[in-house]
Amino acid sequence: MSGQRTTVSDPYFPANGDPRYRVHRYEIALDYRPGPNRLAGTARLSAIVGRAPLTEFALNLAEFKVGRVQVNGRAPHYTHRGGKLRIRPAKPLTAGAAFTVEIHWSGNPKPVRSPWGGLGWEELTDGALVASQPVGAPSWYPCNDRPADKASYHISVNTPSPYTVVAGGRLLTRTTKASTTTWVYEQTAPTSSYLVGLSIGMYQTVLLGDPGLGGVPQTAHVPAHLLSRFSRDFARQPAMMRVFEELFGPYPLGEYAVVVADEELDVPVEAQGLSLFGANHVDGVRGSERLIAHELAHQWFGNSVTIGDWRHIWLNEGFAKYAEWLWSERSGGRTAQELAAAAHRLLASQPQDLVLADPGRKLMFDDRLYQRGGLAVHAIRCALGEGPFFRMLRDWATAHRHGVVTTAGFTAHVARYAPESVDGLLASWLHEPALPSLPTLPTPPATHPPIPSRPGYPPTNGGPGVG
Repeated sequence: MSGQRTTVSDPYFPANGDPRYRVHRYEIALDYRPGPNRLAGTARLSAIVGRAPLTEFALNLAEFKVGRVQVNGRAPHYTHRGGKLRIRPAKPLTAGAAFTVEIHWSGNPKPVRSPWGGLGWEELTDGALVASQPVGAPSWYPCNDRPADKASYHISVNTPSPYTVVAGGRLLTRTTKASTTTWVYEQTAPTSSYLVGLSIGMYQTVLLGDPGLGGVPQTAHVPAHLLSRFSRDFARQPAMMRVFEELFGPYPLGEYAVVVADEELDVPVEAQGLSLFGANHVDGVRGSERLIAHELAHQWFGNSVTIGDWRHIWLNEGFAKYAEWLWSERSGGRTAQELAAAAHRLLASQPQDLVLADPGRKLMFDDRLYQRGGLAVHAIRCALGEGPFFRMLRDWATAHRHGVVTTAGFTAHVARYAPESVDGLLASWLHEPALPSLPTLPTPPATHPPIPSRPGYPPTNGGPGVG
């Protein structure tokens, strides 16, 4: 695991997260009523103080009613305003000490405001979902909301029995009592607060193929009326998983789930071990297959290998974009070189004012960051050559599995695989706003047998909780 944990506030979101301590486990119990959109929760956080004693610390939590707070079993002094829960323990916490925080809260969850609109908990026509990137996690639970602070999660959700609850991780139990059902999930992999996914809705649960011995269980939760189209659109996801494991190394989590909400979403959203799509991403003709590849690739790049702060977001999005191109190349579509040329033409017609390695908060989700990020990865492939590039890529994902990384760490990693200095190349792509010339592979990549589309591929009915 990488040790590049940051100990300063995120420069893009200085009000989010507290670098003076870290949480290593969240135990969250929720009761949710979809009709009135009413949420009540308790959370137990197990944390460790940093190098300096703490007389007070902060968590992020939206405008809920806070019923009780305890630190190490004792009532602290606390204030809760402006989305910040500031806690002063009855006794100062010593440097390096383990401590626990227990919080009870309730209210009507809603998205938190951001420059990109509401983020986090979203009430749907019939159910709810969470899409938190980058700062929406406090919309539904108290957290140290910074990407570098990764923890394991135990999540219990009690809700009316007709609903299916999906969270990232392994479903441990599903218990029905009277008219409600409690779903309990465990995510053992270190997870950033923004990557804790949750969806509550009327879904049919299906298996995507047979993972076989050692394979990755893949489930889907889909409205019944979309199953036919879904079966065509996601038919190649198991093959996609095999290709990405070959290119990036073993899948870093225990399982993978996808949810299709019965509403339109602007874009799909990745969470740890889980991706959320809208009904508009299911058309029956594989029109969104590149997005399926993009979200799956995030399980390696962004989720397992996590950025130290939001300046480095290109390490998430550039690699996921390039994974789209690699999947296209491997599955019989356009090559990465052809897709790079199209992206370069697009960027050449647009303003040259984005610095990839530090785009600023305003541009961190600009489409140019995605395209230029993919091009930067392609430029590295062109400079290193096929063998060294794919070894570099796989080693990056495996060496930093469940870790925290930065752009500086990545450029140092790339240099170890380069036959000659790539400092100038990396500087021009990552640190200069002007668009470099189109990188070109010296020889065409090896061809691979086409992957069949298998139209009408039927998922196997598995029932809720399979996998």
